[in-house]
Amino acid sequence: MPRVSVRGKLVEHAETVFRRQGFNGASVADITNAASVPKGSFYNHFKSKQELAAEIVRRYSRGTDLSMLGAEGLSATERLRAHFTAQDSRTNSTGVEYGCLLMTMASEGPTVGDEVGTVVRRSIAAWVGVLSPVIEEGQRLGEITSQEPASDLAAFLIDAFEGAGLRGKATQDAAAAMRSLNLALNAIKA
Repeated sequence: MPRVSVRGKLVEHAETVFRRQGFNGASVADITNAASVPKGSFYNHFKSKQELAAEIVRRYSRGTDLSMLGAEGLSATERLRAHFTAQDSRTNSTGVEYGCLLMTMASEGPTVGDEVGTVVRRSIAAWVGVLSPVIEEGQRLGEITSQEPASDLAAFLIDAFEGAGLRGKATQDAAAAMRSLNLALNAIKA
């Protein structure tokens, strides 16, 4: 079995540290301790905590399961629901009390720095971008009644899901995100 590089260990463990402690609550020492690597080795691989956090957000976003959005034989709303169910399972598998990494970083706003903020904004925009064609199809087929722009509806669904996920994080309600998402889908469904 190949050995994991120091950089690989940092990347692997940083997601958990950031998810549990947030960007501002996580120190380089916390990350290197979690990865079981010397603190000094961090700067051999990353120029800053922001650079590592940006890489973690990109990695997290690339790991998003989009397969259900193209599923055959399902209506647009069924595909959207299945997609968000997969996201909900992903978040809950790492602990509802820690929430979605993307929203954890987004919730810390400008304090995460420009590099991380840019990656967060791009990740959210990309998510809107992959949901919009499914919504447009649903509108064309009469499955979605709202005439609002598909990109606005995609952002609305993300907001409903992630906003309730933040509430669920605070209240340890693992079902909050999907309850909100289902209400939002029912509101736009024909």
